[in-house]
Amino acid sequence: MGDTTVTRPEGPELQALPHPATDDTPPAPTRRPRTPRHPRLWFEILLIAVSYWTYSLIRNAVPEQRAKALGNADRVWHVEHQLGIAAEQTINHAVDSVTWLIIGMNYYYATLHFVVTVGVLVWLYRSHPGRYAAARLALFATTGVALLGYYLFPLAPPRLMAGGHFIDTVQVHHTWGSMASGDLKHMSNQYAAMPSMHIGWSLWCGLTLFALTAVPWVRVLAVLYPAATLLVIVATANHFWLDAVGGVLCLAVGFTVARTWYGALPHALPRRAWQPARA
Repeated sequence: MGDTTVTRPEGPELQALPHPATDDTPPAPTRRPRTPRHPRLWFEILLIAVSYWTYSLIRNAVPEQRAKALGNADRVWHVEHQLGIAAEQTINHAVDSVTWLIIGMNYYYATLHFVVTVGVLVWLYRSHPGRYAAARLALFATTGVALLGYYLFPLAPPRLMAGGHFIDTVQVHHTWGSMASGDLKHMSNQYAAMPSMHIGWSLWCGLTLFALTAVPWVRVLAVLYPAATLLVIVATANHFWLDAVGGVLCLAVGFTVARTWYGALPHALPRRAWQPARA
C-alpha cells in the first residue's frame, strides 16, 4: 500500500467542526473575531483600578433626582405588590430582630462584592489566562450597562421610601455597612439602586467559578454566594427584588458582549492564552 495522506477539511466544513476540548490548543482565528492573548499583570492592575475609579466617579456623578427616584420606588413597590412578591419589608424586619445577623449582613454588603470579585479576577488571571480577558470583558460590559441604568432610571432604595416603614439597618445598629448611610452618605449617589450590581457581580463570580472548577465545595459556594447576596441586599433594605432582576439582565448583556467579541463564552475558550511563537 502506498503512503496515506491525511487531508484537513477546508472552508465551511472546517468551521463546522467542534472546538477541541483541550486546554492548550491555540484558538482558531476563524472561530472568533478576537484571539485571547496572555494578560499582562501591570496592565490588568492599572485597568481594574482605573475602571473601578471611573465607575465610582460616574455613578456618583449621576444627578440625584430625589423626587423622581422616590416616585420610581413607589412604582416598583406597587408592581411588586401586583406580582405578589413584595416581601422585602417582612424580611427586613425579621432579620433586623437578630442583631448579630444583621450587623454581619451590613459588613457583607459593604465589602464582599468588591473583595470576592477582585479575588475571582486574580484567580482567573493565574489559573485561566486564556479565559481571563473574555470574563473580564463580560464584567466590565455588565457594569457599563448598569451605569446607563442609574442615569435613565433613578431609584431610591426601600430604606429611603417615605412611609415605607423599612429599617435602615446601618443607621439603627451604627455599623459601617454602606456608603449610602450615615456620615458617608454624601460620598455616594443614594438613588442608584436599579440595577443591583451586588447581584450582577456576585452572579458573575458564581457562574465563573461554577463553570471553571471541578472542586465540589467551591461549586457549592459558587451557587450560595449570589443567593446569599440576594438575601443580604433585601434584608438590609438596600434593594428591591426587581433591582436584582435588573442586575441579572445587565449580566446577560455583558456575557453577550463577550461572546460577540471572542466568538464564545469565557468558559468555552481554551484555558491557556495563545502566544505567538517568537522568532
